[in-house]
Amino acid sequence: IMVPDLLLCLSFGYAAALKPTCLSAQFRRPGDYIIGGLFPFGMDTVNLTARSEPALITCERLFVDGLIWALGMKFAIDQINNSTSLLPGVKLGYDMYDTCFEPVVALQPSLLFLTQNGTTGIGVLCNYTDYQPRVTAVIGPHKSDLCLVTAKLFSFFLIPQVSYGASSEKLSNTELYPSFYRTVPSDKNLVEAVALLLNEFGWNWIATIGSDDEYGRGAQGLFLNIAGNHSICIAFEGLIPRDLADPKAKTQLEDTIQLINKTKVNIIVLFAFSQAAQALLEHSIRMGLSEKVWIGTEAWMLSDITASIPNIQSIGTVLGFIMKAGIVPGFQKYVADLLTSVQQDKFCQESREFNHLMNSDMMDTHCEHCDHISLHDISSVLSRSQIQPVHVAVYSVAHALHRALGCTHQACPKASVRSWQLLHFMNTLPFKVNGQSFRFDQSHSTNTGYKLIFWSWKNGTLTYLPVGDYEESLYINKSQIQFHTADQKEPTSECLTHCKPGQFRQIKGFHLCCYDCTDCPENTFWSTKDSSTCTPCLEHQWAPVRSTQCYDRSERYLFWNEPLTIALLTLMSVTISLTCLTAALFLKNLETPLVQASGGKLNLFALFTLTLLCLSCCLYIGKPSNNLCMLQQIVYALCLNGCFSTFFIKSLEITLVTEFPRCAPTFLHWVTQRRAWLLVTLCLLTECLLCFCYLCLGPDYLLSDYKSLPTEVLLVCNTESWFAFALMHGCNGCLAFVCFLCTFMVQTSGKKYNIARGITFAILIYFIIWIFFIAIFATLKTVFRSVTQIGTILTTCLGILGTYYIPKCYIILFKPDLNTVDYFQDSLKEEPEEDSQ
Repeated sequence: IMVPDLLLCLSFGYAAALKPTCLSAQFRRPGDYIIGGLFPFGMDTVNLTARSEPALITCERLFVDGLIWALGMKFAIDQINNSTSLLPGVKLGYDMYDTCFEPVVALQPSLLFLTQNGTTGIGVLCNYTDYQPRVTAVIGPHKSDLCLVTAKLFSFFLIPQVSYGASSEKLSNTELYPSFYRTVPSDKNLVEAVALLLNEFGWNWIATIGSDDEYGRGAQGLFLNIAGNHSICIAFEGLIPRDLADPKAKTQLEDTIQLINKTKVNIIVLFAFSQAAQALLEHSIRMGLSEKVWIGTEAWMLSDITASIPNIQSIGTVLGFIMKAGIVPGFQKYVADLLTSVQQDKFCQESREFNHLMNSDMMDTHCEHCDHISLHDISSVLSRSQIQPVHVAVYSVAHALHRALGCTHQACPKASVRSWQLLHFMNTLPFKVNGQSFRFDQSHSTNTGYKLIFWSWKNGTLTYLPVGDYEESLYINKSQIQFHTADQKEPTSECLTHCKPGQFRQIKGFHLCCYDCTDCPENTFWSTKDSSTCTPCLEHQWAPVRSTQCYDRSERYLFWNEPLTIALLTLMSVTISLTCLTAALFLKNLETPLVQASGGKLNLFALFTLTLLCLSCCLYIGKPSNNLCMLQQIVYALCLNGCFSTFFIKSLEITLVTEFPRCAPTFLHWVTQRRAWLLVTLCLLTECLLCFCYLCLGPDYLLSDYKSLPTEVLLVCNTESWFAFALMHGCNGCLAFVCFLCTFMVQTSGKKYNIARGITFAILIYFIIWIFFIAIFATLKTVFRSVTQIGTILTTCLGILGTYYIPKCYIILFKPDLNTVDYFQDSLKEEPEEDSQ
């Protein structure tokens, strides 16, 4: 808002601008302590790439903001010199130079500031403690690029340097830049505010562009680092070329606009100074970029250069942060009075005499454009330019000098103060400017917070409307913001969607925070602690698809009440019944020729072991344990061994009679009658010994299988040692193999009963069953493993019954006329023996 004093003086300044002024001579004054100033009076330097010799570099255009900042320093020093309490009796001088926004230009006055007081040379010394440079402190420069260069020079001499605009986070490193201070916050605070603004409106799909300088690259880098923590996805990031006069710059800007169009973002964050921002915005308007929300910073939002771009209103909505800065009372009137005074010959003559005292032949301010400026030319910039940072910077040096000299409110003692002695006082005590307290923090910065500004257009007039602020938290008055959309509500700019519970974020493309929502697979669950992945359930738990929690697995084994179990138990009952009926029939006809020829009482023992073998099926039903797993195999092996041992005795008897008839009388009594039981016992003892080895080498154990079934834990008996397993069951296999060898070639006449044939078929069925059993048992990892074992037992029993015992029962019951001594006696003798008779 323009103050009345400025309006009153406007007409006078406009009239006075008809002839050159001496404004350029107002930036140097002698004093007891000289404060250097680095300000961007001009911009648009000549082509530095064509520079072939270290000649003077000049700027082509006046930068009005830089001129006003320099006047702000002059105003502050004049105030201090007129004060009777801050530095009474001490006069501050100033020496200000142009930087043209170029480090190479800023270096020349910086080197001048370092020259020994009263000379034009920089002393090369071992110890600079007593070295007195030309200036006591330096105010500026404005840009971070320049400060990164000059701060290293001034930090070597420990000359206090206070910038009024450099916000790069790199400058917070007090080890590299111990004498650098600034009266603006670091970009770290700015990008945090921008991120909170984006979150407040739910904008997470954005483009970010920076100028190709330390400010643009640094701020953009900081923003990219924190964007992920705020769930903000960067669809595009780019830089505005540094040399805008380069023909390639136009192509690069056009490519940038086209890429932004392809990303379809509605939000653009722009970290750039006014010239770079001007170039980007002009290309955006020319290429017809659709309306966006532009989030800016003080570096370009308050500039007349960007606000005066033709058709600038068509870019959309402009929001951004500027530093909170108070009004400097009396400054606008001071500038108006000064611009009036510089038209007077007497005032100009005095100014030139002051400049002569400063050895002006050495180097001048180089602000030729300043002499052709009127109050009318700078009125709009003057009304909204941020002067307080410059004002506070000068006062920080003055307060440090006040303490270093030991001044009172009446006078300052005459003492010599070195530049480095000011640093201690700048670091420690707070100071007040116009009633507001300031203090440099640990990174030598002041953080006064930010104001959120909205570009409000009414009848073609731009107003910078405050709509919020940021200090430790962000406040926004959304009702005052009128967006470019039809309903004037905030537009949406989202790549990602909000996933439902049980879904995780699956990254798509190269944008790390742009994702699809994917259901969590089985046995994983979605956790609020990490929404980007699904957390696996614990081993004893399970989860369905798209689950938010895990559930305990239920135990799975062969239950007693299952239909399959009932069917197996029924089959077992039938098998046991057949076995018992067969045993009863054999017991009743024990003395008949058929039963005696088949083995007599050994048949009853074999049928008894088969009954036990059938009953062992119950060991495979119900919840297993380590003891049950171990017992299953032992019972199976011993019962089968008991049956096969009777077949073994009968097979030996057949072999002696058929293959060794001459030895038969000598050895038959070992396989018949009571001595046959000795061989049965010997077979069982051998099997018991092998069972003991099985227990020692590695019996079967209970295994909890969490992988085979999706929602249950499968309790199965697992084989620990296949060698022990083979050793125990191998004994029965050897018995069966011997029985097979002894019986499969035996032949009898049609008039005699062939007992050997029944043993041969029983053993064949056993071998066939075991071939299938081993193949299935070794690979099956479900509850059907127990079913397989039960099925093997029952089919083995039924196979033995069906091939060896049932045919004999048939003869006893239905062919009793064949149950004679003639039919069964000597039935083992081969036909050649009958021919010999």
